[in-house]
Amino acid sequence: MLGGLEDLRWPPAADYGILANGEAMPPDPSADQARAAIQAALGQIGFTLPGSITIRRARCGKPRCACAADPPSLHGPYIQWTRTVHGKTVTRLLTPAQYQAYAPWFANTRRLRELAAELEALSLAEMARAEGWAKITPGTPVPPRTRPVRGPNPNYPKPPETPGDQPS
Repeated sequence: MLGGLEDLRWPPAADYGILANGEAMPPDPSADQARAAIQAALGQIGFTLPGSITIRRARCGKPRCACAADPPSLHGPYIQWTRTVHGKTVTRLLTPAQYQAYAPWFANTRRLRELAAELEALSLAEMARAEGWAKITPGTPVPPRTRPVRGPNPNYPKPPETPGDQPS
């Protein structure tokens, strides 16, 4: 129906370890161990909260307040939790008790993102290894092009020259 794409399904769990040419992917025990370690770490993560925490102290602007003195005694701390909801920035103030209760959830979010990045990097490396692709990293030369760079089309007419284009 779709030009050979009808056999594709997602996720291709049954085809894990099968290369695009149909051959079995050669095993790499170190990659399997690294993946298992990432999976185990993912299983240890509890609740997560998105966004960021900012702890601020502020001046009120009243001239006789202690925050206007030198050195200032600023108001606060104000603990702000900022996140995006449906494309809008939402900020809430947290009490110190709320911050203490939910700080591990923010740390879990950071750890979750780190583990996802590690798994992506491992997956890319495994795919490159299995497919025999050269690893391209910043600072290494680019492999040669597989086809030449296109030049001007000889069949396309040149625009007519105007008198201003003539050398004097």
